[in-house]
Amino acid sequence: MNLELRQLRYFVTVAEELHFGKAALRLHMTQPPLSQTIQALEQSLGAALFERNRRGVALTPAGIALLPEARRLLARALELPQLVQRAAAGEVGRLTLAFVSSADYSVLPPFLRAYRAAYPQVQITLQEATSDLQLDDLLHNRIDAGLLIPPLPDKARLELDYLPVLNEPLVLAVPAGLLAKKGKVALAALPRLPLIVFPRAISPALYDAILSVFRDAGITPEIGQQAIQMQTIVSLVSAGMGMALVPQSVSNLMRPGVEYRALAGAGPLVETGLAWRRDNTSPVLRGFLELLNKNLGKNALC
Repeated sequence: MNLELRQLRYFVTVAEELHFGKAALRLHMTQPPLSQTIQALEQSLGAALFERNRRGVALTPAGIALLPEARRLLARALELPQLVQRAAAGEVGRLTLAFVSSADYSVLPPFLRAYRAAYPQVQITLQEATSDLQLDDLLHNRIDAGLLIPPLPDKARLELDYLPVLNEPLVLAVPAGLLAKKGKVALAALPRLPLIVFPRAISPALYDAILSVFRDAGITPEIGQQAIQMQTIVSLVSAGMGMALVPQSVSNLMRPGVEYRALAGAGPLVETGLAWRRDNTSPVLRGFLELLNKNLGKNALC
């Protein structure tokens, strides 16, 4: 069965006029081809849509059932050009975005609010993932973009583009009550506690930045626990399992039993940025990147 929108439009017009002559005038055509089109539609559907007699035309039960559906299909067809134009402009569609856990406490929430306000019809799929998993997903086209901690491996740089989004210092997370004085803390003045840290294989830049702080202070830390989620690291600190150095934004994660302190002296900055496939031509991704650049220009993400 091959239905045409033209047939449905003719059917709706006749159903509204209940007169083939008036319907033909409204459609700016003669009556014979209109009647032939309706007959072809009835043959295609296998049921009569109109009862024809000397007094006029009436809808059959099949015609009554078809009328609202035909109107719905015609209305949807009228919406198609606008839908296509909005899709081409990145206003509708789907975006799959991955993010490291630290981004959840910094750039991700304000930018998602801005993006949802600008593109309310885009469906966003979020997934928390470490930087190494994000890179693999990007290279295999499983996600559109990822908020991750650089650097990008040389192989990934051949296929991915990258935009720095946030640079922030490391802060100290220690069990509450451990430090008597307020204010900034020097590592050398701390009690010796095991260090809770990200595995280097998962985030080498973050791991190396943390260890460089201890190295600059002349301290060789004892690595206690390793965890791949910031929430887990903070929970282990809360449980008294050790201390941690975390990106400053993680201090927005308030957990009983944890105290955050700034470090004395200048330390390394931890960068978070957005990576995406260079060959991804999705209008939705283009709109996402344009809004991100706009917000970065306004310094509105932090």
